[in-house]
Amino acid sequence: MEQLSRRRGEPPPYAERVLDLVERIPPGRVMSYGDVAEYLGEGGPRQVGRVMSTWGGAVPWWRVIRADGSAAPGLEAECLARWREEGTPLRGTRADMRRARWDGGV
Repeated sequence: MEQLSRRRGEPPPYAERVLDLVERIPPGRVMSYGDVAEYLGEGGPRQVGRVMSTWGGAVPWWRVIRADGSAAPGLEAECLARWREEGTPLRGTRADMRRARWDGGV
């Protein structure tokens, strides 16, 4: 897999694939970092997290979360507000992964 450490310029091809998928997650639905990697058939949760932290600001980043339904540290309040706005199924302050998880289908 190509190097993901560069921060300037265009994202590498793997990052583009991650970002393209994230843009397709419907409002009110979520995928875990691992779900994204599994769907793409490459990388893993950490690589997806790296892409999101480096280049994810222009896509609906709040729709990519931890497998337990929680947001990335420091982003909890903003994620919760966006989830509520979109009608994402919740369990307390976490996304209800059983009901909110998107499998990449239509």
